[in-house]
Amino acid sequence: MLVADAMAGCDELESLKRHATRRFLLFSAFLLTIACGLALRRFGFTAGLSFGIVKYGGSILWGAMVYWLFATASVNVKGQRVAFVALITAIAVELFRLWHAPALDAFRLTTTGALLLGRVFSLWNILAYAAGIVAASALDCGLSKRKGVLR
Repeated sequence: MLVADAMAGCDELESLKRHATRRFLLFSAFLLTIACGLALRRFGFTAGLSFGIVKYGGSILWGAMVYWLFATASVNVKGQRVAFVALITAIAVELFRLWHAPALDAFRLTTTGALLLGRVFSLWNILAYAAGIVAASALDCGLSKRKGVLR
């Protein structure tokens, strides 16, 4: 009985280790996506990129960032569920742009407010967020299967 308990404890410890590794990798993807999005918004035009690439590229990265955030918070939840929650959240944030209050509009005029909440409602943004979420989910799924990192 002691051997069986010890073996179960080892399996549990190994599972915790895999989850910690997965959480670290997902959080790293989250931070890298933020860095890429900020770089695109800051240097995109000076690098000669078109408005569409900078605008919607940033929105695609924002959608991917939302996916990585939820995936980091729930490492043992399947990617499809994480993607669904990320998409609902992204749509809710976009719909939130339709609500106007003086303090909220003042916050939206700041750089932080523009990056977090945006300024103007756009269905195109929802499509870009969905593309980013699908891309991040596919990357997560592909890498998880390849590396054998537990979901």
